[in-house]
Amino acid sequence: MKKEVVTLIGMPGAGKSTVGVVLAKVLGYRFVDSDLEIQEQTGKLLHELISELGDDGFLELENRVNARLSPRRAVIATGGSVVYGKEAMEHLREISTVVYLKLGLESLKERLGDLHERGVVLKEGQTLKDLLMERSPLYERYAHLVIDAETLDIRGVVRTVTAALQNNG
Repeated sequence: MKKEVVTLIGMPGAGKSTVGVVLAKVLGYRFVDSDLEIQEQTGKLLHELISELGDDGFLELENRVNARLSPRRAVIATGGSVVYGKEAMEHLREISTVVYLKLGLESLKERLGDLHERGVVLKEGQTLKDLLMERSPLYERYAHLVIDAETLDIRGVVRTVTAALQNNG
């Protein structure tokens, strides 16, 4: 494995944080949740930040925080909207292997509750389907590896990611 940092990207509900914790344990790495980093640095919850700063302001903050991450031997779970930040994504691609956890619309609907409460950046009138269609090409563009998580449980995703990292390293 050439890079000792793995960054997980994907839609909210794709399992980035859950998979990230288990993957970090398997690899013997630290786990970093970039949403928690944002909350820790600001002292506020994501939905509070989105309310206060607006979508664009939040995305600027998210971009700035992610562009400065520089952990060693770590798995980073990002927020779903990280792909809107060009600087952040270029930085993460440089310092880590970026893995897209891909999940279909129906699976995402099953996993997600109230999108606004979760701190999901949605434009006025935008649906989850709209969001998925808007973000999917960005996830694909920035990912070094795409893992179809549709039929896999957590252990299956971790095994698939681990094997892919070893084969691509």
